This record gives sequence, C-alpha cells and structure tokens, in this order.
Amino acid sequence: MTIETDRKTSPLAHLAGLVRTTIPPMHPAGRPFVFGAVAATLLLRRLWRPAGMIGAIITAWCAWFFREPRRTTPTVPNIAVSPADGTVSHVEQATPPPELGLSPAPMTRISTFLTVFDVHVQRLPIAGRITGVSYRPGKFVSADLDKAAEDNERNSMAIRSTEGHDLAVVQIAGLIARRIVCSTREGDTVLAGHTYGLIRFGSRVDLYVPATSRIRVEPGQRTIGGETILADLPAAQSSPTEPSSPSTLGGDDNA
Repeated sequence: MTIETDRKTSPLAHLAGLVRTTIPPMHPAGRPFVFGAVAATLLLRRLWRPAGMIGAIITAWCAWFFREPRRTTPTVPNIAVSPADGTVSHVEQATPPPELGLSPAPMTRISTFLTVFDVHVQRLPIAGRITGVSYRPGKFVSADLDKAAEDNERNSMAIRSTEGHDLAVVQIAGLIARRIVCSTREGDTVLAGHTYGLIRFGSRVDLYVPATSRIRVEPGQRTIGGETILADLPAAQSSPTEPSSPSTLGGDDNA
C-alpha cells in the first residue's frame, strides 16, 4: 500500500519540487509593492480590461524584481564572495567610509553595478561578526559614476571575519533608487552568502577588502551574489572571532 501510494504521489511531489527550485521566492521587502500592484490591477480591470492586463504585467515584473534566488556559497577559507549580482564597474584603491571607524589606510574597493534587471538582494561576503552599521543620507546620481561612492545615499557595514579580516560592504543608492534595506545590526553573528539587505531599484554595492588581497575579478565581469569569489584574503593579522550562533537574516535559506 505504501509503495503504491508513493508511486502515485511522487510525480506531483517532483513537479512541486521543480516549481520551487525554478521560481525563486520573493524578498519580504517587496511584498508591499506586489500587493499594491495586485490591488491596482484588480481596480484597473474593473474600469477597463486592457488596463488590467497591463497592470498584471507590471505586477509580475514587480514580483520578479524582488526575487531572492537560492545560492550555494563556496566554503573555501579566506575568501570574500560577491555581495551582489551585477557587473564589476571598478577595482581600485580607496579608503573605507569614515563613519565605520575602520583604519584610514587604503583598501581595495570592488564596485558592482546593478541594473533593474539584476537580482537586488545583497548577501554577506564572509562569515563573522558585524562590527558596525551606519546609514548616511545623500544624493541620487547615477550609481556607476565615481562620485556616487562619496555623494549618494548609502548604508555602510563593517564585518570582522572568523579569520580576523576587517571588511566593509556599502549599499549605494542609484539614480532611481530611493530605499536601502539592511537587516543586520552591530554585534550580529552572520554567515557568508546569507541575505542581509536590498536596494530599490537601480544601485551599486562596494566591497572593501584588505589591500594585499588577491583580486579574482576585473571590470566588466558579471558576478553572482553569494557565489562569485571576488578576492582571496591575506593571512589575518588579528585574532579571529568565533561565531557562537549564526544569525538568520532576511528569511535566508541559502546555507
């Protein structure tokens, strides 16, 4: 009886599994937009059916924009993975944001530019402990410009890795971005590849790594958040921190 039941139900279970793996879940920050688009679509459909069809397309696009696909993060020690999907726009020496209180010595900054077609959730580049989070209001110039790192609205985060490296990740608003979401707080223990934030809509994410790191990417290269290795980190110069219990951020299931 049990074998026969399993044979009957396994195709449906297999199909359900395929759907779950093919259609990525949506980040919670996108739900208000999608629900609002659904309500507007229903209203438009009552007024004029073609407008309702346009609304349905916009609703589907909105749900797609806020997607949070599952990722498999490399477990190799002393690496930093990409915090975002997008295109590497700059690899250069720069000082980290002063509001984080890190050493003013130059670090290597790897900038990833996101278009409206990219996945817009941000992921943690390393495992460790959050040592600082700071939000700073600013302008909304195009995120691919050099001055965006200094002038635009941004949310900066400092992380001490389990091996003792100090890194910084900066979410930078873009020309049409008007909202930066960050779910981490100072003192949180985190895991590499877990979702920690989101920027709506076009934007940029900067990763600061030690200047002596070996950079694995070049400008123009595409990155996958939580999977693409951006840098091999040098030997740690301070005592490593030992995470006690990993935080679950952003409803993440990317372990």
